[in-house]
Amino acid sequence: MVSTPMDLDEPASAAAPSLNIRRTLGGNGPNTTLINDIISSFRPTKLFQRDDIKDGKPQPHILSIDFDNPGELCMTSESDETIQIYNVKEGQHSKTLLSKKYGVKLAKFSHTSSGIIYASTKQNHAIRYLATHDNTFLRYFEGHEGAVTSLAMHPGSDNFISCSLDDTVRLWNINTKQWTAKLFLKTPYLSAWDPSGRVFAIASPATGSVLIYDWRNYEKAPVSVFDVLKSRGPAEAEAAFRGWTTLEFSNDGKHLLLGSKHNGHFLLDAFDGSLKAYLRKPNGGTRRLAVGETENGTVESSGDSCFSPDGRFVLSGSKKDLLVWDTLSPMEETNINKVLDPKFVLEEKREAAVVAYNPRYNMIATADQELMFWLPDPHA
Repeated sequence: MVSTPMDLDEPASAAAPSLNIRRTLGGNGPNTTLINDIISSFRPTKLFQRDDIKDGKPQPHILSIDFDNPGELCMTSESDETIQIYNVKEGQHSKTLLSKKYGVKLAKFSHTSSGIIYASTKQNHAIRYLATHDNTFLRYFEGHEGAVTSLAMHPGSDNFISCSLDDTVRLWNINTKQWTAKLFLKTPYLSAWDPSGRVFAIASPATGSVLIYDWRNYEKAPVSVFDVLKSRGPAEAEAAFRGWTTLEFSNDGKHLLLGSKHNGHFLLDAFDGSLKAYLRKPNGGTRRLAVGETENGTVESSGDSCFSPDGRFVLSGSKKDLLVWDTLSPMEETNINKVLDPKFVLEEKREAAVVAYNPRYNMIATADQELMFWLPDPHA
């Protein structure tokens, strides 16, 4: 695996290569930096190029990005049926795992960095639990009769949610192969846990709604149903029923991000579903499919937008550049549509079709066909 040094790479000895990464959370120590102080200074810092892609082989697309809980490992699932793992602090490729028999997408770390779950793309629609240290399967989670569209790990336990084209949502515990609950819903394509783990959300594009469930009483009706058509702001009605890409709660529990491949994302109030801001994308979205779409010749993504760990900023990919909105930006009373333009545009010529912010360090990963690490410019 070749890593291409960028302008901000710090000199490092061959014995101990590293990136100059600072923490985002935990105390006021010398290695902790507030996100608000550095968000505008992020720059593309290290580009990773697969050295096994040669001799005319097509360049695969990166389908998902995830970080482990300590923020020290970054993982991608790729369209050539491989999983790539990177050491964040060293800025180095660490391991390649193959899933040629079953395919791979939506790879997620469990609460142990040596265990991952991912959805299959071949043979069947099982979810697979893999030990990364020896590339052995620990368990198969079988039951879905259509392609899996979303996986969401509980923030504090070994439970997770899966959504599927078979119009079911299933709840699982990673320690048993049988699902613990099954919900029948129309196009339940996206899922997310709130930061407390007491509530989860399911996004249903065909019904134009986001359903909020109490995890302790999920067998009952949802505690809330957010009407996206009502809360779409200036977006065309079509955007309330299709083209959804991301569903994520902010870490402060106040907001719910509903990403869209159209001209803007929806920032919703996490308690009543009202529109807090329509996050306008000046040049539209990426070229990836939205969740649940199956057009030929185009690949999907695990999400083109995300929150920063402090919950204040929303980041989004585009055909070029990385867009950043400040959710605390004041709204003019005359701005009845609640349109919010990006506060910062971080320049990058490559498409950022998949975006993830490290949960513990001030570091961002983006990708289309190659993985890019972003760090704050210490000289900005």
